[in-house]
Amino acid sequence: MNLLTPIENIPYIGKVYQKRLKKIGIKNIKDLVYYFPHRYEDFSNVINISAIKINQFCSIKGKLLSIENTQTWKRKMVITNAIIEDKTGAFKVAWFNQPYLIKNLEPGDEVSLAGKVVIGKNGIYLSSPAYEKIREGKELTHTGKLIPVYPETQGLSSRWLRFIIKPILPQVKNSIEELLPQNLIKKYNLLPISKAIEQIHFPESKESARRAKQRFSFQNLFLIELSVLRQKMKVESMNAFPIPLKLKKLQKLTGSLSFKLTDSQKKSAWQILKDLEKTKPMNRLLEGDVGSGKTVVATIAILNVIKNKYQAAFMAPTEILAKQHFKTVWDLIKDFKLNVGLLTGKEDKFFSRKLKNDSIEISRKKLLEKVKEGEIDLLIGTHALIQDKVKFEKLALVVVDEQHRFGVKQRAKLVKGNGEKIIPHVLSMTATPIPRTLALTIYGDLDLSLIDELPKGRKKIITKVFLPEERKKAYSLIRKEVKKGRQAFVICPRIEKKENKENSTWNEVKTVEEEYKKLSEDIFKDLNVDMLHGKIATKEKERIMRRFKNKKTDILVSTSVIEVGIDIPSATIMMIEGADRFGLAQLHQFRGRVGRSRKQSYCFLLTDSPSQKTRQRLKALIDCENGFELSEKDLEIRGPGDFMGVRQWGISDLAMESLKDIHTIEKTRTEAKEILEKDPYLRNFPLLRKEVEKIEEKIHLG
Repeated sequence: MNLLTPIENIPYIGKVYQKRLKKIGIKNIKDLVYYFPHRYEDFSNVINISAIKINQFCSIKGKLLSIENTQTWKRKMVITNAIIEDKTGAFKVAWFNQPYLIKNLEPGDEVSLAGKVVIGKNGIYLSSPAYEKIREGKELTHTGKLIPVYPETQGLSSRWLRFIIKPILPQVKNSIEELLPQNLIKKYNLLPISKAIEQIHFPESKESARRAKQRFSFQNLFLIELSVLRQKMKVESMNAFPIPLKLKKLQKLTGSLSFKLTDSQKKSAWQILKDLEKTKPMNRLLEGDVGSGKTVVATIAILNVIKNKYQAAFMAPTEILAKQHFKTVWDLIKDFKLNVGLLTGKEDKFFSRKLKNDSIEISRKKLLEKVKEGEIDLLIGTHALIQDKVKFEKLALVVVDEQHRFGVKQRAKLVKGNGEKIIPHVLSMTATPIPRTLALTIYGDLDLSLIDELPKGRKKIITKVFLPEERKKAYSLIRKEVKKGRQAFVICPRIEKKENKENSTWNEVKTVEEEYKKLSEDIFKDLNVDMLHGKIATKEKERIMRRFKNKKTDILVSTSVIEVGIDIPSATIMMIEGADRFGLAQLHQFRGRVGRSRKQSYCFLLTDSPSQKTRQRLKALIDCENGFELSEKDLEIRGPGDFMGVRQWGISDLAMESLKDIHTIEKTRTEAKEILEKDPYLRNFPLLRKEVEKIEEKIHLG
């Protein structure tokens, strides 16, 4: 066996298990040995039966005197009762709903058990312990020591994974090649790769487990830093069009606004405009809370580019948002005699607004010709913008909303004569503020501009948690607001009811269809209630949003499709059903859909969950007005693996946990910089280069 041996060739892995392993990305031995435990059970406290105490967690060894199944008639539960004996006494053991155990264990077997001692109506006993037979000359795997617990998926238990991985490790650990340079292993006292692989799965002690984790955390962060810094170097090796500052034109734009720019908007705009003057491509991330005015700042940069006789592109993640940006940007720059086009993926016809308020409808073919000939100054759209057919004549700036990764390859696709040395400047925008540790690692190749203040006159959104018995109070407050001529959003986690036998709690989650029916036919039957979700056709979605915007609808029941980009100034209530089902960043995005005028706005969080963690998370949302502060809380509570979908990086949970560790991040960044300064193409580290390229492929840095 070697690292590339497919799982089909591993003993005891049949077709059912092969399918389950492949579902979580395990195709060969290398994938299997890199599937690390996420925690350990400490079963190392082996004691004599005579020393057992109630509520103690312990391991005992002895001979099985008896084992039998009984059934409780009331709850239809099978209980497996056993008695174990050692030289100091005998003790009861009970397993619940594991009737197969009497086939695995027999009276007379020498066994090792580990579990909690509890008290019941029939006295004290060891409850559902981990178990294994003691065989001469064989090490224990599941008890009697520090035991690995793996991220479990349906049908793949930690016990089964231990059983499969343990015999494989001795055969392959020495063939795993060392990725890290020897000087780093020595400098940071890291375990060598073969020792680390062994100790992360079956550690000799807590200290060994800690050192193995430290080794792989360092390795993963080091690979991320190398890939991010290589991306930065790649961008800096290219050229961009330098865009001089057209101050008078920009003053005309800012003077025409119905509001004053905040200080942080001015500062961010200035940073962007100074970047655009350079011959090296800008790679900047504009961060700001929902409603902080990022689009205005981006529009200032766009106008400056166009007035220098270059083109700009503005890419949004959804069709609804692309159309909203089209309208918003057009309203800001319509007095400047420009051509602005709209391109999305689903429709056959697109609009180009020309000169003042004229709007002309043209075919896609005609629009693409105009883009290629340089007649369209600004093209706004979805990912349809990076299709091969879309070619610009002189593209100098790409603004990307809510997608922070936009590498050299994507930029090159937008440039006429794909692969030229001149690539556009890129400004990414996000309303999901990024915690410092993530900004340093995952977005370390981007310069940051922060808009950390809201426009003047905006009131703090009052955020409240409502328990099930307080639902009527929430409905009453919605009715009161609607009577004042205002509107409300009601968000649900799911579209429709589907039976899920494996997860009964999921069946209780509020759905858009159910909620719409209840609100429109019962609670608010005298009001206009509408429904919006992702399965509705695009034209119908637009009609629904138009009705809501024109105040023909009082209450809009929706899924998370309204998370970004919906701007309804008269909407003052955001009611979120099943608030515990959403991440803090997402809840903050929902909340940002209201409070977009000077009227007092409210966010109601409804939850049936009694969990302490839910209460902690929702309290954080109430306490933190600021998205930057909230992002740090979200990272702390949920962990980085769930934050902003970074699981797509395909790195281990250990590395994800390390994203909280600013010291390791700074060390790996320093070391990565040092290596790349001497060897930018990693020619002296072919294995390292190969792994870095894999990461670059996963996150589209290319």
